Amino acid sequence: MTRVAIIAAMPGELKPLVRGWPHGTRNGVEFWAQRDSEEEWIAACAGAGQQAATRAFAAIEDGGPIDLVFSIGWAGALTSALAPGQAHNVAGVIDVRTGERFRCDAGAGEHWLATSPKVADEAEKRRLASAYKADLVDMEAAAIARLAGMRAIPFYCIKGVSDAIDANLPDFNRFLSPNGQFQLGRFILFAILHPWYWPALIRMGENSRKAAHSIAESTLDFLR
Repeated sequence: MTRVAIIAAMPGELKPLVRGWPHGTRNGVEFWAQRDSEEEWIAACAGAGQQAATRAFAAIEDGGPIDLVFSIGWAGALTSALAPGQAHNVAGVIDVRTGERFRCDAGAGEHWLATSPKVADEAEKRRLASAYKADLVDMEAAAIARLAGMRAIPFYCIKGVSDAIDANLPDFNRFLSPNGQFQLGRFILFAILHPWYWPALIRMGENSRKAAHSIAESTLDFLR
């Protein structure tokens, strides 16, 4: 049986894809699984950042060897050419911390993704676009690409744009715990006290919802 690993950071990124799949949690990692006579698809998320992505990968691998791996989820746009709400197949991933480049397997798209150790604001997005010639930014994909390469597992990456390059958003880094968990209660309190962010946050929420559906459609089309 072919085991396909699908790794994201947050449950919301996976929600449209795994609707109706059996769900469970183990050691801080959330799982969803679906199988037929030939394939098993296992989706997992453990939080934002490369360490969390590594935990999710290891948790799936505990159940048996992985034959194919996807990094999916939300990403920020580094160019105005990529509209929020749409998913894109990624050509390759750049680890901003190390400079390593990981090319996705055959059939990938044309856009490069930079994996950053932090949530990028507008200034950082423009720096990444200039320094790495990347079109998207996330916090997890490089870890998954590296682990796939070490095991000679085909690697694919599908990212949906949650925020435009010039989105005026709060500093989300202050709401991420050391293990990559988003502290929703603290963020809600902050948002209530800073109403000037409300229009941008509402747009981001709607774009994220659309992007998650677009990611699900692209992933299912690919797997079929």
